Amino acid sequence: QNMDSTLHYIHNDSDLSTNSSFSPEEERKSKDVVPQALLDQYLSMTDPSRAQTVDTEIAKHCAYSLPGVALTLGRQNWHCLKDTYETLASDMQWKVRRTLAFSIHELAVILGDQLTAGDLVPVFNGFLKDLDEVRIGVLKHLHDFLKLLHLDKRREYLYQLQEFLVTDNSRNWRFRAELAEQLILLLDLYSARDIYDYLRPIAFSLCADKVSSVRWISYKLVSEMVKKLYMASTSTFVTDLMSELVEKFCRCRKWSGRQTFVFICQVKCLFIHLFV
Repeated sequence: QNMDSTLHYIHNDSDLSTNSSFSPEEERKSKDVVPQALLDQYLSMTDPSRAQTVDTEIAKHCAYSLPGVALTLGRQNWHCLKDTYETLASDMQWKVRRTLAFSIHELAVILGDQLTAGDLVPVFNGFLKDLDEVRIGVLKHLHDFLKLLHLDKRREYLYQLQEFLVTDNSRNWRFRAELAEQLILLLDLYSARDIYDYLRPIAFSLCADKVSSVRWISYKLVSEMVKKLYMASTSTFVTDLMSELVEKFCRCRKWSGRQTFVFICQVKCLFIHLFV
């Protein structure tokens, strides 16, 4: 019965709204969900001395459980977990940071847009500059996180997408393949101008990748990009994009470039939109 009442409270509309202000009664109820002693025990797990004397993996387990703890406490009690989260996000073990990177989009849903912008975005920015083992966590859920941000804040990341093309190991082709997959999803979040100015150069670079698996996903990306620009009110972008495709691939001196043009057309019957 206690668990049922807890879940009912967690999923209450007031807890999932964008309003970050709560009445004293609501805050008191949420604090009763988890005993204070149990919460204190959880928060103490980030103490570096525990990792040395108790269990070297304890910080990783703490990071893995943090979204569930945040969901149980509710966003109005995020201040109880904020310092712990920041401590884990700066942990020396990359496995701890990687765990948080894979779940930061889930935590953003729990906290709402205001707390996400203030407390999670700085951590997210730090993960973007981390090791590839950590960066892949935010990359795999890049669309899930960015769609929760306001448009102005979301556009700031257009300048950083190019950085995902550079990895610690150039043989890590799965990193670039995941980038292509995420860019397909990101097409719905940005305007035609942003797609043409920022996503188009990345897509063209991926189409010339040395690994065929990356190129195949990129063909789908370009075809979806053409469709998106064609459906936009401004037709200049799709015309310029088609001209660049013809010049760069269709008239390429290398047979591989001309083959790329054929494959792009094959994915979605690209030219049908232009001649219907």
